[in-house]
Amino acid sequence: MGYKVSFTTMDRLMYHLKTQDISRKSKSKINRIYSSDLVIIDEIGYLPISHEEANMFFQLISNLHEQTSIIITSNKGFEEWSELLQDVALTTAILDRLTYRCEIFNMTGKSYRLENRKSLFND
Repeated sequence: MGYKVSFTTMDRLMYHLKTQDISRKSKSKINRIYSSDLVIIDEIGYLPISHEEANMFFQLISNLHEQTSIIITSNKGFEEWSELLQDVALTTAILDRLTYRCEIFNMTGKSYRLENRKSLFND
């Protein structure tokens, strides 16, 4: 008896949200997300999204809000999200839901992956 966790990247999430009406696999993935105790969405902001995708993301976050725990990772600060989501009001609504009763970890510094890569090529 553990917790049900779903992990996805933003790109895969957008794919599943857009195709859930025509793909059983996508519908199953979205249903799994909605029934999870914890949802982890990785790489928000790495790739651009359309206004339609931003609306779908809002609907997902709105439906998950106060129903499950959410972890997100992003290479963008909150101040850059309105550019990413192409809508200030929508961004405010998403961030309002994501930051309600939350812990924010702002991690700065050198990339572990890049440091590892440098040592591989410097030898």
